[in-house]
Amino acid sequence: MLMRSDPFRDLDRLTQQLWENSVRPSAMPLDAYREGDYFIAEFDLPGVNPESIDITVEKNMLSVHAERPRVETADKDIEIISSERLYGTFTRQLFLGETLDTDHIEAEYSDGVLVVRIPVAETSKPRKVHINAGGSKKRTPISA
Repeated sequence: MLMRSDPFRDLDRLTQQLWENSVRPSAMPLDAYREGDYFIAEFDLPGVNPESIDITVEKNMLSVHAERPRVETADKDIEIISSERLYGTFTRQLFLGETLDTDHIEAEYSDGVLVVRIPVAETSKPRKVHINAGGSKKRTPISA
């Protein structure tokens, strides 16, 4: 039997695979916003066991690690038809500003979304400055 290879078809297939991987969305998509006195980050982690999620803060770096294991098919009579979901360990890091209170971070995981709430530090919140009125101090003009 004669087998013929088309190098252009193979090149097109390789290019398509590289292109799909480069535009594939992040495994841990993120929305971040400020709501009142909190900075909030929401991470999409569908199918992740909450016990596999690990959040750490070191200085001004927030790191989120999570794992979604692949379904084991070796022991079962399963034939994979399509496998597009991402599996494995996912990591996302955020650089936090100095204005956030990293000692009081709260996190909640529900319906496949991890919500991390970081309060704005008290010293960074807008505040009124009291003005002392009156007094008998004379102003000295500045001479040139």
